[in-house]
Amino acid sequence: MNTATPFLWIKNTAEAIGFYKEAFGAVEHYRLTEPGGKVAHAEITIGGAKISLAGEYPEYGIFGPETMGNTTVGIQLQVDDADTVFQQAVAAGAIIVNPMTDQFYGDRAGSVKDPFGHYWMIYTTVEVVNPEEMQKRFETLFES
Repeated sequence: MNTATPFLWIKNTAEAIGFYKEAFGAVEHYRLTEPGGKVAHAEITIGGAKISLAGEYPEYGIFGPETMGNTTVGIQLQVDDADTVFQQAVAAGAIIVNPMTDQFYGDRAGSVKDPFGHYWMIYTTVEVVNPEEMQKRFETLFES
């Protein structure tokens, strides 16, 4: 196997799994739960992408965005209908970071912050744009 799998640390992992099911149609494959109820490890898939999750472990310096105050990671979620998934995420409790709009690089995209502090960029490709054209379009953003 030669893949990169996101691993999200979350203060309340069980609640987050429920949110990801509701917001993104996640499928839970399994979870390992400590006797006190803390999720030590869980695996879900959204679309075909595997995502691992676990609770915080301060004794190892592992904290989620809620504890840290922010995250430095964004997850790109490519879907067939970005508008529908975006609204589904907002209805489930996500906060809009960037509204859904057509982008210069050919995607219809928007971003949300989930209730646990993780950023999700939800998009559908509506136009395939070659790198040269994308650069031209990008440069026009700076012309004012």
